[in-house]
Amino acid sequence: MLDYFGQAIGEVWGPARLFSSFFFLAACGATASVAATMYFLPKLWSILPRDRGRAFAVDADKSVGKPVSAGILMIGIFTAMALLFVPFTPEFLWMLPVIIFSSIIGFIDDRSTGLSELALGSADLLASLAAALIIFGLEPMVVWFPFVSGSWMLPAWIGIPMATTVIWVAINAMNCNDGVDGLSGGLASICFAFLGILLYTVVGNVEISKYLLIPHNPEGATWALASALMIGCIFGYLWYNVPPSSVLMGDSGSRPIGLMLGVLVSVGLNPFLLVVCGFIILANGATGLVKLALLRVFKVGIFRDISFPLHDHCRKVLGWTGSQVLLRFLLIHIAVSALMIALLLKVR
Repeated sequence: MLDYFGQAIGEVWGPARLFSSFFFLAACGATASVAATMYFLPKLWSILPRDRGRAFAVDADKSVGKPVSAGILMIGIFTAMALLFVPFTPEFLWMLPVIIFSSIIGFIDDRSTGLSELALGSADLLASLAAALIIFGLEPMVVWFPFVSGSWMLPAWIGIPMATTVIWVAINAMNCNDGVDGLSGGLASICFAFLGILLYTVVGNVEISKYLLIPHNPEGATWALASALMIGCIFGYLWYNVPPSSVLMGDSGSRPIGLMLGVLVSVGLNPFLLVVCGFIILANGATGLVKLALLRVFKVGIFRDISFPLHDHCRKVLGWTGSQVLLRFLLIHIAVSALMIALLLKVR
């Protein structure tokens, strides 16, 4: 909305042209998202359901009784800020209901005794498919891959299932990272920061994408702006979620955040960005999903001596405290992702 204000008033009042700048909108939007989340969360978390603890989770008893499902409030704030700061494009406007749907499914799971795995998986799949269709439609898509130059045109019957899978994995991997105060929000913020920078400066920039032999996406800057707003909402939440936490995001936060992560990867036109920018998220959460799937479907056991999510193994076996898990995972995540991005862009 504000970009239209800048375009309409800019000719009459020069400073209004700032609202035509994606960088300025991202800075203002992220700051407003932080402030709004910090203000409204403590005002409203009394109406949220209370955490009942998770079976077999380390220190689950410490979370019992705390407000949970703060994600539904975060996504509400994100939606309001997006309508204010993000330029209206059909692709983005259609995506907002999908993000809200994912949060509502998580909220239902948080406040009930828990939806079945089949129900949650099916809802995630539906949201992932809808998101993939919104981004690409039924048209062929251009993608690029690590360590090879050039790009490839994929038909929709290959591209849509690929994008759907990436988004579904991102949703469930992010959900598995929610178990240590500050961890899921901290890891997600780093992912969004890296992806936002890539979308704004590389994929969304005609000249740089051409120089790096990467396909250009004209919507890259729009999604980079959306990632800045999501970071702002997460920062506002983390103010109250640092150890010892006062509130928990629950599935109503982790699921839409994971969906947004998968969407940004898909917009980046390279499915391997999920590994590059979300390495620790996948290692911590998705590895456990692979272990469980192999055991249930093929009766094949792997990583028998390792507990998943990995943060539980670090606390149970290695004796790390929650704060040590948080800081060490964040540091590893930043270092690994920065190195992998450099290799991804330059070794082609």
